[in-house]
Amino acid sequence: MNPKKKIRGGRKPVLAGWLLILAIGLLGLGTSQAQAQQKFSGTVYFDYTFYLSDKGPITTPPGDNPNFKNNFMQFRRVYFRYDNKINNNISFRLTLDGDTVKATDAGSKPDDKFRPFLKHMYLQISELIPDADLKVGMADTITFKLAEDRWGYRSVAKTLLDGYKDITGKEIDATSADLGVSLTGKIASPVRYGLMLTNGAGYSHPEGDKYKKLMGQLQLIPLPGLSVVGYVDYEKQEEGAKALTYKGDLFIESIPGLILGAEYFVYRNDKNLVEGQRSDRSGFSVFGRYNLISDKLNVFARFDRYEPDDLINDDEISLVIAGLDWAPMNSSFKLQPNIWVYDYQDSLKKNDVIFNLTFMMAF
Repeated sequence: MNPKKKIRGGRKPVLAGWLLILAIGLLGLGTSQAQAQQKFSGTVYFDYTFYLSDKGPITTPPGDNPNFKNNFMQFRRVYFRYDNKINNNISFRLTLDGDTVKATDAGSKPDDKFRPFLKHMYLQISELIPDADLKVGMADTITFKLAEDRWGYRSVAKTLLDGYKDITGKEIDATSADLGVSLTGKIASPVRYGLMLTNGAGYSHPEGDKYKKLMGQLQLIPLPGLSVVGYVDYEKQEEGAKALTYKGDLFIESIPGLILGAEYFVYRNDKNLVEGQRSDRSGFSVFGRYNLISDKLNVFARFDRYEPDDLINDDEISLVIAGLDWAPMNSSFKLQPNIWVYDYQDSLKKNDVIFNLTFMMAF
């Protein structure tokens, strides 16, 4: 979002009115269906963050700021979801997300309140095609959904592609949700597939051009607990320029209580040029989680490697994430202490070491 965008007070009643009409319509839809099953759910990620280092690019206090924020608390995500299972083959989902939007008000004062926005709003139809689900609307993409499910700690960190821009500052056109249509299913138990056609702009932006993004995925399960996944997407950026993502995953779930995973991808965009040469972006991630005490305590760890530009030397970044996942009373409330260690190939950059105490609440 443009940080200088004005927030006009006159739009708030209109937005509130539309949300009220939508809510009434959804409730009416549910009550009009004798067999409808409705569910409201929510998830909150809250962090206390403390910088354990003070020499790295993230943690070094600037000389002109004696009040540098080296520890802070924040709501990182707040999800509120409404599901309506109309019958065995038709369901509807609406998800509101929450985030801080940096903007200015009519008086040019900072306005960075925590605000809700639309993340999902789609209709799902099952068995229209045998053993397949069709989604239409603003739905989760197939780009890293399988990896995110195996990693299991979105409360702690996004997966490799989802968080790539946050770590490197470089765009790879990967989003967790988008407006379009998707089809996922299986040809046989060992062979599963996913196809999706979207705007390509993501859930947080309107479509800005006439081009669409096409995604395809094939998952092979040669042995129980072993998955090999291939993924590719294509989007025309402008006349004479296209963007492609190639991705491969490996998941091992054959040992009770243990899940291991790995991702590798390459992003190629014809518009990313350095002196006439295309610069590619890539990365890989390996992760694992293990259940120490059933329904009580897990341990997790992950290693990521980022290559923001293959034409630039010494720009690679490594990231280690490790922590515990403890449910002291119930699985709806978890404490997840975790530590992040950034290592930079550039010898002039010192490591960043950051501690997070993450609270995950769900209902």
